Amino acid sequence: MDIQLNHISKRFGQNQVISDFDTVFQDGQISCLMGPSGIGKTTVINMLMGLMKPDGGEITGLKNRKIAAVFQEDRLIEHWNAVSNVKLVCDKTVTDEDVYREFVQVGLEKNPNKPVSEFSGGMRRRVAIVRAMLAESELVILDEPFKGLDEELKSHVIEYIKERTKGKTVIIVTHDKEDAKLFGARLVTIG
Repeated sequence: MDIQLNHISKRFGQNQVISDFDTVFQDGQISCLMGPSGIGKTTVINMLMGLMKPDGGEITGLKNRKIAAVFQEDRLIEHWNAVSNVKLVCDKTVTDEDVYREFVQVGLEKNPNKPVSEFSGGMRRRVAIVRAMLAESELVILDEPFKGLDEELKSHVIEYIKERTKGKTVIIVTHDKEDAKLFGARLVTIG
């Protein structure tokens, strides 16, 4: 089922962030949500995840959907190692070896048992991405997921995400039209 946003609006105090916004995120497709900084992209995905409610309008197509996310911040448990951070959201059948195999695919095979507080920003980002890929979900939301990744690594991680999300609805917030091309994604623009 497609996810539909009908006449969505959201304000914070006197600041109207989203006004009468309509769009459709097609079921099983990848969409890139784009627009200038501060236009409300993160607000839209926070509403999709149920972290905030719109002031007006209606969102349909989300009922009973399991959602996995990569937030703008990595949201990792600092004193835990990378494997434990990933397994926190996984089904109990996911083993350490399963997580290691995913780490190898994104170039994180070294030191997966170190606390993530000792990881670089790009390493932390990849832990957050693997966590979202291994979480049981039908909808995957990625908010600027490639921060801290160089171009070569980014291309590699994009291929990994495409492979791991086949058949799922994926919404990616990005500022880079090249990302949308690499994903073969539909562009959804705010503002």
